[in-house]
Formats: sequence, structure tokens, C-alpha cells
Amino acid sequence: MTMSGLPDGELARAAQSGDAGALGALIVRHQAGMRAVALSLLGPGPDGEDAVQDAALVALRRIGDVRNPEAVGAWLRMIVRNACRDRLRSMPETGRVEDLDLLSSDESPERVLERHAFRDWIWQAIEDLSPVLRMTVMLRHFNSRAMSYEEIAAVCGVPVGTVSSRLSQARARLAEAMAATASAAHADAAALTDASRREALETLNAAERGHFAKLLTERWSPDVTLFDGRQPVGGREFLVRGMECDLEAGVRQRFVDAVASSDTIIWEMDLVNPAQDPEHCPPAVTWLMSLADSRVSQLRLFHARVV
Repeated sequence: MTMSGLPDGELARAAQSGDAGALGALIVRHQAGMRAVALSLLGPGPDGEDAVQDAALVALRRIGDVRNPEAVGAWLRMIVRNACRDRLRSMPETGRVEDLDLLSSDESPERVLERHAFRDWIWQAIEDLSPVLRMTVMLRHFNSRAMSYEEIAAVCGVPVGTVSSRLSQARARLAEAMAATASAAHADAAALTDASRREALETLNAAERGHFAKLLTERWSPDVTLFDGRQPVGGREFLVRGMECDLEAGVRQRFVDAVASSDTIIWEMDLVNPAQDPEHCPPAVTWLMSLADSRVSQLRLFHARVV
């Protein structure tokens, strides 16, 4: 059986034994759900992606603390939720991760890495970063005391915004490296995402041709519900009417990207307003869909904030 076919519990136990590929497989498998949590709390934008990448690094350092390996997906989503809440508390300042409880009070990052068999993997991944990225991420995530953005800026002699940018780049590359260690699972997730991209384009095309209702009947749950947060707003007819109203107003959606797992799909779209009404809709919308029996059962729409 390939790594992508192993259940969560087996992958989590392998990761706790130091298999970076198993941890990478878990991150890839649950990335859609992790992004969904970030999206629901922070909305579209780079803060949510940073929170997911932070969670991957926290998982690397804390996987040994998971007491119920079968529930590792919920554990990963909890880490993302904590990272998002920390960012919300610290706004409008640059996001911080001190409150994530990364380490117990008597254990340094070095001791955590020594305790887990990921030491060689993580330090090799760090060595593959450029010198400025390596220094920044080590000061922030692998120092005995996680330095603030302001402290790192002072040490490195750069603006705080540069520190934020460097950390974002470093986290992204480390997350990519982790995913790359699980090539089989990555290919499996890529297949799901590719299929979701095709479905997004087919959905927009069907809507343009007046067949949105037919597509929902064929592919989505008959009980599909649009939610605003936790509040149900309407069902299939409400969705069809909303799409038709936008099209009649001259608003078009342009597909940007998709990410998918077995139970969560995220579509990112640009909104193109008619020339005569350029502010009819916000500039972008993200579709967050939950699946039941392989059909969309819940939909949430997040509109980009107008700057």
C-alpha cells in the first residue's frame, strides 16, 4: 500500500517515529481542511496562508505530543485555529506565534528537535534556505526564545515588513519541502485538486450557459445549504437565484485556484464587474465547500475586503 493509502493513525505513528514523509503526507492530506479553518477565521488573503504554514512547523515540532493518532486531522486544524486566533488578537500588528504554546517551559526548541527524529530533516531543510531566510526563521522559530518581529528587525538591521516577508517565504519553502517528502500522497492530493479545478471551470461554464441549476442537481447534494458563518441562509434555489442575479447584472467570475481534500474544496475566484457598475461586487470571492457522500452539502462564500 502506498503512503497515500495509509490511515491517519498509521501515518501519525510513523511521523512520531521520525518519518518526515509520513508527516508530509498528513499535511498534504489535511491541507484543505486546514485552509478552510484559516479562511473561516481570517478570510481570504496571505494571513490565512501564513497561519497554515505556521501550523506545519508547529506540527513538525509537536507531533510527538499527539495522544490520539487517529484524531491527528482535528489536531492539525486546532493548531491552525490557534494560529489564526493569535493573529486576530495581535492585529493590526504583524502576526505573532508566542501564544501557540509551542514548547513547555522547561524545554528548548533544540531539545524538542533532539527528542524527535526529525532533527536531521529539519536542519537540512533549513540549510537549503538562503542565508537571510535561514537566519530569520531560526531566530523566530528555532531560537531558545522566539524573538518578536521587532527584535529580529533590530538584530538584522531591516524593517519589520522585511522580516514578515522573509518569514513568509521561509515558512512556505519549509512547508513545500515537507510536502515533497510525501510524493505518493502529494500526487494523490494533486489529482484531487486537478479534478476540482476542472469542476470549477465546468461550474462557471454551466452558469454562463444558464445550466447552473441543472449542474447543482446532478453534482451537489439535494440538501445543499449556503451558510453565513454558522447561520444557514438558503438552499439550492437560493444559490441558483443568486448566481442568475449576478449574471444578469453583468458580473462574471474568473477562476483563480483550487485546493481539495476528500471532504473539503476551496475555489478562489476573481469577480469581474460590468464597466457601467465597477463596484457592484468586491474584487474576489472564495467558495468554501464541505462534502458529504462526495457531494457538496455546505457552501460558504468569503468576499475579499475592499481596500
